[in-house]
Amino acid sequence: MAEQKRWLTEDKLALIMGLFLFLLGALNFAGVDALGWSVRTNVWVTADKIFKAATGTYKDMPGLAALGLTYVFITAFLSVGVKFLGGDVPKFIKSFTLVFFISITCYALGHFAQIAATPDKVAKLGIPWSLGLTGEAGFIIALLAGIFFGNVTPGFADKMKEALRPEMYIKIAIVILGAELGVKAVDAMGLASSIIFRGLCAIIEAYLIYWALVYYVARKHFKFSREWAAPLASGISICGVSASIATGGAIRARPVVPIMVSSLVVVFTCIEMLILPFLAQWGLSGHPLVAGAWMGLAVKSDGGAIASGAITDALIRAKVFAETGVQYQEGWVTMTATTIKIFIDVFIGIWSFVLAIVWCKYIDCKPGERMKFSAVLDRFPRFVMGYVITFLVMLALCASGPELLKLGKASIAGTNTFRGLFFLLTFFTIGLVSNFKKLWAEGIGRLAAVYMVCLFGFIIWIGLFISWLFFYGMKPPVI
Repeated sequence: MAEQKRWLTEDKLALIMGLFLFLLGALNFAGVDALGWSVRTNVWVTADKIFKAATGTYKDMPGLAALGLTYVFITAFLSVGVKFLGGDVPKFIKSFTLVFFISITCYALGHFAQIAATPDKVAKLGIPWSLGLTGEAGFIIALLAGIFFGNVTPGFADKMKEALRPEMYIKIAIVILGAELGVKAVDAMGLASSIIFRGLCAIIEAYLIYWALVYYVARKHFKFSREWAAPLASGISICGVSASIATGGAIRARPVVPIMVSSLVVVFTCIEMLILPFLAQWGLSGHPLVAGAWMGLAVKSDGGAIASGAITDALIRAKVFAETGVQYQEGWVTMTATTIKIFIDVFIGIWSFVLAIVWCKYIDCKPGERMKFSAVLDRFPRFVMGYVITFLVMLALCASGPELLKLGKASIAGTNTFRGLFFLLTFFTIGLVSNFKKLWAEGIGRLAAVYMVCLFGFIIWIGLFISWLFFYGMKPPVI
């Protein structure tokens, strides 16, 4: 085991485990649905509707059976990894059992209809109102629960210590995310080509403007070190959790840095989801695709951006129909937000590689020392390599024909369940390891201040300007 410890790091293990789950999902191309039994959490009104199997292959499986199988599989799966990392497997299983079931309970609460249902689903579910936060609210509840246990009941939190591995959970999730984006990128290519082209232009503009401005503000006005400023710039300006974790790995920041940024991303995403769609309905009902692009550029988590697009879609269509009698086709605003967000995510690997080169050549290089390309590759996070691999493989397969695209969608149905679970475990365990006294000393208050100043000071408004610049005059088809 000592020899294994020398070469097997958590980063490499996350790559291996993420690729293993990806390969299980890819068995759909051979006609085998190997992960369709995994549990999916639904937006619910009655408790018997909370859980179900991920795919139609297992539609007759009871939801609680799917939950039990998922728990057994993911516990065994992670226990193997902990064993290779030299951890205490029996202690891990005991603590992970608590982590898993508390996390999944938080996720289920976040999917309660009056918290999660978007405006277009309220009538269908038979409820009078909803906050419209989608199931993403479950991540917020998990984070808050973790903070509560970690700070109010530290003794109870200590019982879960062996399972507190947020970095490993999020890295596995990011490897799986690549496959999902590969499928969605091909699917988006079949939509309006002008939206895709304009979206790519808008994304490049956003990267070049957002990142540099946030980095400058964090360094110049809030006096953060490069170690803090770079992940913060990626988290605020690109796509939140995934980008901040990838950037942290590329510049070799301490684990606490991207973890703290990630927790802020989740909280601020919730705030944006409550505000921006209604601003879009008020001011952009005459320019629906501008509104959709704005959601994609301004809201920083994947699910949050797409959910905001769906909320905006429903709100604008309802307002336009009520005021003019014109009825737009459903989904075009959501599709615009989704397309923007997908291509933003695609650039994460490229941006991490660029930052690895910059840090190697200009920041961590000793005087007179020349940059070695091997040093850049060594610094480039292994889990980001997995993200790039899964993205390219699924992109190549699904672009080969509509039948393969259909199989690609089936393959990610099961892996997406595990991606969601690993994100969920990440946020609950982030909360558990968040000692507020230590975090305040580290500067989380100033981090939140940077986030608020940048997000509401210029990111939202630059995103609106770029959306207006590229999508002005475009409207969905009319029914």
